[in-house]
Amino acid sequence: MDVPSGQGAGSGAAEANGSSSIKSELKSFVKFFYINEVPSYGNNFFFTIGVYLLELFALLALTGIIMLVFGPYWWDLTTVGTFVRSIHLWAAEAFVTLMLIHFFVQLSTSAYKQKRLVWMIGVVLLLLVVLEYAFGIGLRGDFVSQWNDKAGADLWNGLGLGYWVNPLNNGALLGWHVAIVPILLGLLIFTHYMLVKSKGLNKPYRSDIPYSMVPADHKAMYKRMTYILVIVLAFAVLLRAPYVPPLTMQSIAQSSPNVMAVTLLSELNQSSHTATYLDTIDPYTFNTSFVYVVAPYDTYINSSYNAKNAMAEYLSEGQQERSISYAEAYAFFSKNWSMQSAFNSSNPLIVSVATLVKMAQAGTYQELLQGEVASGLNYTYVIRFLSDSRELQSTASIYGLRTHQWGMLKAGGMWWQVGSYWMAPYNYLEIATSGLPWWGDLENGILATAALLLLLLLPFIPYLRDVPDKLKLYKIFWNRFTIPEMRKKKK
Repeated sequence: MDVPSGQGAGSGAAEANGSSSIKSELKSFVKFFYINEVPSYGNNFFFTIGVYLLELFALLALTGIIMLVFGPYWWDLTTVGTFVRSIHLWAAEAFVTLMLIHFFVQLSTSAYKQKRLVWMIGVVLLLLVVLEYAFGIGLRGDFVSQWNDKAGADLWNGLGLGYWVNPLNNGALLGWHVAIVPILLGLLIFTHYMLVKSKGLNKPYRSDIPYSMVPADHKAMYKRMTYILVIVLAFAVLLRAPYVPPLTMQSIAQSSPNVMAVTLLSELNQSSHTATYLDTIDPYTFNTSFVYVVAPYDTYINSSYNAKNAMAEYLSEGQQERSISYAEAYAFFSKNWSMQSAFNSSNPLIVSVATLVKMAQAGTYQELLQGEVASGLNYTYVIRFLSDSRELQSTASIYGLRTHQWGMLKAGGMWWQVGSYWMAPYNYLEIATSGLPWWGDLENGILATAALLLLLLLPFIPYLRDVPDKLKLYKIFWNRFTIPEMRKKKK
């Protein structure tokens, strides 16, 4: 049925009015968060960094959700996925960099003296951002992730928190990275910003710093937001996020079968690093003999028709016989050997270990190991074995990722792929204390925690809180280039 022209025009006008109303409401909602009046230096880039951090936080959330929808294969190995991952990486780099600059501005101008709660929330935000970055690197799915997860696990274990935070368990790590930490960040960022909005930007606490209140230049801020977005996209195009293929048990077994075999023996007699691990708490309470040798071999036997159970034969031997068999097996696998000679051996342990090495070469051993954990995203067994074999450390050295190579600072193997440069102080601490037998992850973790607490409580510590002012750091950001009144005064 035809609609009368008057009715159609009226309907179109109503739709237009409805659309205009929505836009108006959205505009009013956005303007509610505006800071409309600032000190005369407040429109300077260094005093508007908070706005750009909000922009980058939104960009990180958007790219993170897209990556989460399509999964690791997409973001690691497809062209579009790698590009989105690159945007995510460089947005994270820009976020931390701007946050450190923002932190230094507030420290230099002694902002913590005026707004103690705002400062303390900011310090907690800084910690959460660094953790979020580290968790993100651990979830990429490449070798850098494996190395960072292992190093991170050692740190958390050293702090006595390994039960709660285990970077080797990517399922739990994913929860920390995409839910727990972002929710905390969002709440604290909102609280931090609203406190600043309600009280305004910090005003100079010194009488020799002239200023006046002026309207906030929102257009200039939007322009800078555009520039920051363009810079992030340019880096994502020109410097793609690095990808180093992960280390696998299959690659070790194929290139160094003797290393694979000897590592299996160390897991069996529980002399490996994992079996003897003790760092404040003992997070690796599983039986390495059962996990790495007995259980995978039993699975092989149960799936093989009429196969001889050499492991059962070895375990049925007396203590002295087993010691002799173990010594023979260790000597056998420590030198050049062949599968044929191993399977023809009368030593049941040699036959058992050779079987597991052959399974590893075919790629089935790592799959069986992953099947032993409740979650397929828990790589604790795999990465601990890679570490016990020392191949994880050797490969890290090739890419310059070891601690003594300033590996904590890198997001990839190439020289330019420097990521978490803000970890340099802690990295240097690790290097400086590496030769001390009585000093380890626990002590370094305590020092790092003490430094964080010092920053957190800086507003309340006499003398120390006056250091930035005594050093006249405020002159870096309060000067004739940022404050118009100072230029007029000089004339």
